[in-house]
Amino acid sequence: MVAPHEHRGGPARRDILRGALLGSGMALMGGSAVPVVLGSPARAATKAANERILVVVELSGANDGLNTVVPYGDDAYYRARPKLGLPAKDLRKIDDHFGFQPRMAGFERLYKNGQMAIVHGVGYEHPSFSHFTSMAYWHTGAPNSGDAYGWLGRLADAIDPTANPDFLVDVQSGQSLAVRAQHHVPLAFDDPAQFSRGAYFDEQAALRTLAPGSTPRNPTEAFLFQVAQSAQTAEQRVHEACSTYRTPVDYGLVRFGLERVAALIAAGFSTRIYYVSYPRNAFDTHVYQADTHARLLMYVSDHIAGFMRDMERLGRADDVTLMAFSEFGRRVNENANLGTDHGTAGPVFVAGSRVRGGHYGEVPSLTDLDDGNLKYTTDFRRVYATLITQWMGCPDGTNVLRQNMAPLDIMSV
Repeated sequence: MVAPHEHRGGPARRDILRGALLGSGMALMGGSAVPVVLGSPARAATKAANERILVVVELSGANDGLNTVVPYGDDAYYRARPKLGLPAKDLRKIDDHFGFQPRMAGFERLYKNGQMAIVHGVGYEHPSFSHFTSMAYWHTGAPNSGDAYGWLGRLADAIDPTANPDFLVDVQSGQSLAVRAQHHVPLAFDDPAQFSRGAYFDEQAALRTLAPGSTPRNPTEAFLFQVAQSAQTAEQRVHEACSTYRTPVDYGLVRFGLERVAALIAAGFSTRIYYVSYPRNAFDTHVYQADTHARLLMYVSDHIAGFMRDMERLGRADDVTLMAFSEFGRRVNENANLGTDHGTAGPVFVAGSRVRGGHYGEVPSLTDLDDGNLKYTTDFRRVYATLITQWMGCPDGTNVLRQNMAPLDIMSV
């Protein structure tokens, strides 16, 4: 059986040529090599301003959901965490059962303004405790499938199969599997000042033949010249957008990428999907978790809340929805090192002016556990299905996710 979006008999000749060019012309970003991507200023300028945008934030390392959205109303939480449990009096309470970690002022504001949905108990069947494996499941949206494309890449292909050069942007030092697509090559960069096309020594001569002004001798060279010029244009546009963007909005102490997303949106990029990852697997808090986790949550909360305020300032709040997730949660009980070990289910956050704020999904029991871990109550692909169908307006969510998943009633659209 041939999977959707795959070519029978192998990739098309044009795809091979494009891959060859991108393989020889790499973008060097912060010392990492990732594919150069194409840009089209004319297309960006003519895109409808009200097209919906999805921003996905990855909190890599496995965030401790129980110390993020704290179930202070359940005594079992404090029995499981006699030292790491956060006192109820210190929390940013959002109801008579839950409160945000004390430093999460940004998330508290979004939630109380009705602009944040908290989806509880998010996970999947037969969970993996490996960061790499579990993240691959979340990236592909198809656990144990070995799928070559990411769920966001398949979504891009489903919405626009014509290879829109700006459809996907990945703000991190290496391209995520989540945005890998058949028809789209994501624009991937970390530091805009270092976003440029480079090459290995033995590839430089070939790239020089693709310099602007060269005359193609055949349709194949014409295509390669077009791709090379587009890549060069993308570099220039990213530099310009990020270097000239100014905002009075405070994005917090640690800016990890959303300010660059705002710059591209303000510059008129036609991007519909942005992917941003908190760097260095920071949420893997096995030892002395309390202070580290509190700082991380403050950084994330302030940064996301700042971004949402900036969207309001730009007049794009109704066009942008953000989802934040982690590959799995942590165990219910604290460990002997004043940290928490790899667990299973955790909360997912969806924020935006079109979001129906509140709690979604069944709250997992803290006493009815699976070998010390929470039993997941909401399949993560239901969150994906919500964003695919209700927000991005793609009717074929089943094809994107490889199976039918019922969406949640989160979006007010």
